[in-house]
Formats: sequence, structure tokens, C-alpha cells
Amino acid sequence: MSELTATEVRSKSGRGNVLRILMVLTFAALLVFFSVFAPGFVRVSNIESVLLNNVAPLAIAALAMTLVASMGAIDLSIGTSIDFACLVLVTLILHQVGLPLALAAALLAALGVGLFNAFLVAVLGVEPFLATLGTLFIGQSVQQLSSNGGQPIYLLSQVLPPAFSAISHGSLLGLPLPLWYVLGLALALHLLLQRTRHGRVFTLLGTQASVARYSGIAVGRMIALAFVISALTAGVVGLILASNVKAWVPLSGNAYLLNAIGAAYIGTIFSPARRPNVPGTLIGVVLLSFVANGLLLIGWNFYWQQVSTGLLIFVVLAVGALSGRQRH
Repeated sequence: MSELTATEVRSKSGRGNVLRILMVLTFAALLVFFSVFAPGFVRVSNIESVLLNNVAPLAIAALAMTLVASMGAIDLSIGTSIDFACLVLVTLILHQVGLPLALAAALLAALGVGLFNAFLVAVLGVEPFLATLGTLFIGQSVQQLSSNGGQPIYLLSQVLPPAFSAISHGSLLGLPLPLWYVLGLALALHLLLQRTRHGRVFTLLGTQASVARYSGIAVGRMIALAFVISALTAGVVGLILASNVKAWVPLSGNAYLLNAIGAAYIGTIFSPARRPNVPGTLIGVVLLSFVANGLLLIGWNFYWQQVSTGLLIFVVLAVGALSGRQRH
């Protein structure tokens, strides 16, 4: 009986692996399709543009979401963290504050969002979805009030420190700095989730929250830590946006929210345990970014791109659900 059970487990696990391979082949087929039918899709200049302008900021936002998702929660306020960091950086640079101090203050603004979420969830006991939704609404209102109803703040080239543009356009060892940010944050978060006690607790909270709460773990402190790290990570996107656009545009950070959620949960299909994970999230980011770029080059308008992205996420999650069902 035990041998039969083991055989069944191996068989079901194998079917799950086959489904994941089929998904990878499907993604590859999409890339081949765009290479043939989307003009300029495989040009080096287009790939570089997608990596720098789409993949890098979205990857950082999705990594922030992945950390919170690992404990079974969601952070709807990552856009607020992005916007606040961008707003503070642009405002301080406009008033000719030194770049190091401006960068530190911008990250502190993002940290403030994380601390507010941590207070709501860990101290007051508000559900993460509702807490971060409230923070999202408050953040939107603050931005509207501080900008006369949504007026952008533009930076003039004469007030920019020499190193300001390097935040988004600099390079190190031949690799653009935004990609270094992604690699550094991805490695740090992967090690946190896979190699530390904190990461094991985050996973336990996402799988067996009741066990975590009754095992003497300081659950509130761990939840607070996750939201603080998430907000700080998202704040890095605000720094990149400020440097790239040379402006702060109200509510622009929210443009990353839904795709960050989608990428984080697409990534679960590449985990045998169907858990949020850093490598899977990065694959999801690359997939969403290049599919959107391919559709744009084909000539689909923005709204159809959103429809296709939604359908893609549904398909991936359906395959993930089927894979999980076959394991049981």
C-alpha cells in the first residue's frame, strides 16, 4: 500500500512538472510569435528598452509584493510607496537639497507607508487587504491635495545634480544600474525567504497561520517587518521614476500595482509547492513585460493589452490550480 501511494505521488508530481513545462513552451511560443509578427520585437534596442523601462521597475514592485504574498497577504499600497518616494525626491531636488540626503528622505517616505501599514495590521489587527486599501486611498488623497488636484512637478535640468540621471541611466561593469537594483534586491529577498528563520516564518504564516500564532512566534512583529521591507523595496521604484522622467506625476506608482500582483502569482506556477517565490516572480515580470511590448508593436491598443494580460494571468493560475489538484 505504501509503495502504491509513493508511486501515485510520483506520478502526480510528474504530471505537475509536465504542466509547468507546457507553460514554459507556451511562453516560448508567444515570444516566437512576436518575433515573427511584431516589427522590431527582437531588435537589441527594443529589448534594452523593455528591460530598463518595463522589466526593471515592475520587477522591483513585484518583489515587494512577493514578500508580502509569501505570508498569505497582499499590499495594495505599493503604488503609494512608489509615489511618496518619487514626490519627496523630486521636491527636495527642486529645492536644491543634496542628492544623498534627498535619496535618504525619499526612502524614509516609503518607509512611513510601510510603518503605517504595519501599525494597522500588526497593532490594530486590520486585515492586510483592507489596511493597505485604506492606505492606498489616503495616499491618493494626500497626493491630490499636495499637488493642486494632480499637477505634476517637473525638474529643470539646471537644478539637477550630476549624479541624478545616473540613478536610472548609469551603468556598472557594462550593466545598467536599474538591472543591478533588480539583481541585488532579488538575491536579498530570495535569501531572506529561503535561508533565514524570518523567511520560514513568513512561509508558515502563509500556509499555517494558526500554527504560527500558537507556537510562540512574535507574529505581529513579523508581519510588521514584511510590510516595512515591502514599502522600502517599492520605494526604490520611485527613485528610478524620478530620475527617468525628471518629474513626479501623481498616482503614477499605481500603474505597477496590478501587474506586480499578477507577476507574483504567475510565479507560483514555477514553484513545486505553488508558493510565491523570487525566481518565479521574475519570470512572471519578463513574461508580462514582453507580451505587452509585443502586443503594442503588433498594433493592439492599451485596453486590449489589458484584456490579454488578464487572460494570460487566468490561464497561468488555472494551470497552477490544475497542477495542484493533480498532486492531491
